[in-house]
Amino acid sequence: MAPDIEQHVHRTAAILSIGDELALGETVNTNSAWIAQRLTNCGVKPVTHVTVDDSLNSIAAIMRELASRVDVVVSSGGLGPTDDDLTRQALAQALGEELVEDEQSLASLQRRFQAIGRELLAANRVQTLRPVSGRCLKNPHGTAPGIAATWREGELKCDFFCLPGPPREMQPMLERLVLPALKPSGDRVIRLRTLHVFGLPESGIPKLLGGLMERGRNPVVGTSAQTGFVTCKIRFEGDPAKADATLDAAEKQVRAALDPFVFGVDDETLASVVSDLLRTRGESVTTAESCTGGLVSMMLTERPGSSDVFVGGWATYSNEFKHGSLDVPLELIEKHGAVSEHVARAMAKGALARSAESEKPANHAISITGVAGPGGGTEEKPVGTVWIARATRGDETEARLFRFSDQRDAIRERSALAALGMLRLKLIGRTDVKLLWEQ
Repeated sequence: MAPDIEQHVHRTAAILSIGDELALGETVNTNSAWIAQRLTNCGVKPVTHVTVDDSLNSIAAIMRELASRVDVVVSSGGLGPTDDDLTRQALAQALGEELVEDEQSLASLQRRFQAIGRELLAANRVQTLRPVSGRCLKNPHGTAPGIAATWREGELKCDFFCLPGPPREMQPMLERLVLPALKPSGDRVIRLRTLHVFGLPESGIPKLLGGLMERGRNPVVGTSAQTGFVTCKIRFEGDPAKADATLDAAEKQVRAALDPFVFGVDDETLASVVSDLLRTRGESVTTAESCTGGLVSMMLTERPGSSDVFVGGWATYSNEFKHGSLDVPLELIEKHGAVSEHVARAMAKGALARSAESEKPANHAISITGVAGPGGGTEEKPVGTVWIARATRGDETEARLFRFSDQRDAIRERSALAALGMLRLKLIGRTDVKLLWEQ
């Protein structure tokens, strides 16, 4: 049996993704981000992500280069049975070693093939090869064992963990075999906290946050733009005993600077936050959507238990359906157009009134009518023109005009988020706040 890799402190990591399909953009690389998150959570900092095609010399050269810079390299892909699966050969070349057949892996693979009544071919037998000093990692979900080995050059040392590419094989192997084998520095952790911001442009956030985004600060705040909202990521690196308190203090600073635009943290979504606000108040909402075609309804019903805050909605795409389902007067549409403040208000009021005919009337209604494109725009109402209205029982109906400049899917998504954002502002008592894209 090959010896275990020699343990040393793992502070930094590189993530190596191998395959022509990744390098050429034929397949979206989801492994890299997933691996990085898991490494970060256990206190090992990913410092680089590299994607390389199925070229033996290129893979080996990159392996050697990464090994000289980081404490651990985690690779995915290239361990299959075909001629273009070259990870094991490249690792052996990088280590300056020969490949040998791993007896335990071979026996396991033979049993696997016998169980399904198939002959073990020479191509599959290749998957049991490993560098002389390495060891194989069991793969209960596939035929390709992983490989662990240690690269050394002078005083430099780097551990390699090579895993198969399919996520259903790679992910459990990383969780069960790789992460427990890592040895992060006991006096240092990496902790992340993500705050979600809606209604502010990313370019305006640094000025509001002041020095919180300065490089070299600990914790440091960084931003990234999503479709329709911005994430503020707070990262702390240091003493584990100080992590939670430091992140809590930084979160308070970010919330104070960006209030009331911070709507959630980590896995929360705008729809889930709105749902929780409604649930706390014992209230519910209904929807009337035109250009978004039910997207708000879908967002509100993504989580189980949404029926206690969402009573239902209408996708009133045509003018006739707006009139027949929500009692929007046809003369109103003819006079002002379907994309107008008047029609948006009428849709919201109609949805609220129609919900009252059920045993569970809604407390709020939000409506959307707009030009999502790519056609249908005019000089007065170009593509991206969207009117959104909110009606609440016992309160005046409000309508807001938004101008979105993007492709159809992004316009629809931003419209749905803006509707939820308007309702959130109502629920937190901040209807005075103007949102991004609002005219």
